[in-house]
Amino acid sequence: MMWNHDGREGVIASKKKRGLGRRIVRLLAGIVLAVLLVPVALILVYRVVPPPVTPLMLIRSADGYGIRKQWTGLDRISPALQRAVIASEDAKFCEHNGFDWASLEDSVDDLEEGKRARGASTISMQTAKNLFLWPARSFVRKGAEAYITMWLELLWPKQRILEVYLNIIEWGKGIYGAQTAAETYFGIPAAGLNSRQAALMAVALPTPRKSNPGRPSSYLSSRAGVIQGRMGSVPFGRSGVCP
Repeated sequence: MMWNHDGREGVIASKKKRGLGRRIVRLLAGIVLAVLLVPVALILVYRVVPPPVTPLMLIRSADGYGIRKQWTGLDRISPALQRAVIASEDAKFCEHNGFDWASLEDSVDDLEEGKRARGASTISMQTAKNLFLWPARSFVRKGAEAYITMWLELLWPKQRILEVYLNIIEWGKGIYGAQTAAETYFGIPAAGLNSRQAALMAVALPTPRKSNPGRPSSYLSSRAGVIQGRMGSVPFGRSGVCP
């Protein structure tokens, strides 16, 4: 069979296009695989190694707030603070697998009725968000948050999730973690917080840059009283929370 010059060039061009298409597909597949696997690898590392920094810390630092933090093991964080944060942020923390489905359904119902959605974010979800993601709200970020939360619950015990959360969470302008917050607001280490101080710190978390646990507003003080009343119901044993 005879091929003319144009025919051969057409075949060569077609092969080049197919080859380029395969390379693009492999590149995209590699990017997707990396996006899925890198967080899992870091979760395994962070199970035993304190996370050095988070995206939120870097964003706030770029805004001029700086980064003040000091890693503190869960055994050196007041049990009162552990109980207070769970009572305030995620009462079902010890029971769920990372997602509070009942609260999520209530939030969806509120949206359908035109109401402001109630918070349904668990401590596990907040840990995932603060550890790896950015603060802006979007469906992409929520999807990534759910994916990371699933792996956190699978690869970490509850105590580790709480420990990391209490060490990376924002507690004021440039203030991160229980140790730095306790020293800043009360002049004591995190281990020394009493139930009232712990409750005040816990209720400041939703608005950390506007709230001052050391000089609480009337609302913050009232809310802290409610949380103090709930702290006793948080499961706590010899090994700490969620025994």
